[in-house]
Amino acid sequence: MAQWDNNANAYGQPRQAYGATTVDRATFDAGLRTHMLRVYNYMASGLALSGIVAILVHQVPALNALFFSVTQTARGPAMGLTLLGWVAVLAPIGLILWASFRSHAMSVRTVQAVYWGIVALNGVGFTILLYRYTGVSLARTFFITAAAFGALSLYGYTTKRDLSGMGTFLFMGLIGILIAGVVNIFVQSSMLHFIIASAGVLIFAGLTAYDTQRIKEQYSESYGTDVQEKIAIFGALSLYLDFVNMFQFLLALIGDRE
Repeated sequence: MAQWDNNANAYGQPRQAYGATTVDRATFDAGLRTHMLRVYNYMASGLALSGIVAILVHQVPALNALFFSVTQTARGPAMGLTLLGWVAVLAPIGLILWASFRSHAMSVRTVQAVYWGIVALNGVGFTILLYRYTGVSLARTFFITAAAFGALSLYGYTTKRDLSGMGTFLFMGLIGILIAGVVNIFVQSSMLHFIIASAGVLIFAGLTAYDTQRIKEQYSESYGTDVQEKIAIFGALSLYLDFVNMFQFLLALIGDRE
C-alpha cells in the first residue's frame, strides 16, 4: 500500500507519493470514494440483472422451457434442469475461474462482458429459488441481507483494523462448508444442513468486510494506473458473490418453502 509523504502541500495538507508522483490526500480520498461508488454500482446492477433474468425465466414459458423440464415421479411432477439449464448453472463457475487466471491479459471490455455474463447466467440458477420459496420470504430475506451487507461493508471500509489475517481463515471455512455440503447430499441430515447454512452466513459476512477492505487496498496499490476499471469490476464481482451467497444461506435458515 502506498505511504503518505511527510511533507505537506501549500495548504498544509499531507501528500501521498506514488512512484514519481505526489498527490494531495484530499485528491486521493475523492478518487477512492469515486472508485468505491463505481464498485457498488456494478454490484447493484449485477444483482438487478440477475433478478430480472430469474423473473423472466420463471414467468415466460418459452424461456422456462429452455432451462427447466417437468418430469413425473412417484410423488408427482418434479422440476428439473434441461441440458441448457445445467450449462447455465455451471458456466459461471468456469467463467470465474477463467477470469481469475486471465485477468492481467484481459481488456476492460472483456472483463465487463465476463461480469455481465456471470450475473445473467446466475439469474437462471436463481429461478430455482422462485420455485422453492415464497415471494414474501424471498423479499424479507433480501432486505435482511441488504441491511447486513451494508453494515458489514461499511465496517470493512471504515475500520482501521487490518482484516487481511481473516482471509485464510475464511477461505478454509469456505472449503469446509463445501465439503460438508457434498457429504450432506448423501446423508441428508437436517442438523448438518442447519450447521452448513449457519456457518455459510458467518463466513460470507466476514468475507464482505474483508473484501471491502481489500478493494480499498487494491485502489491504493493501483493509484495512477490504467487498471482501476478492471479492479472495480473484479471488486464488484467479489462483493456480488458475497451478497448472493449470504442471501442463499439465510434463505436456507429462515426462508418459507412453497
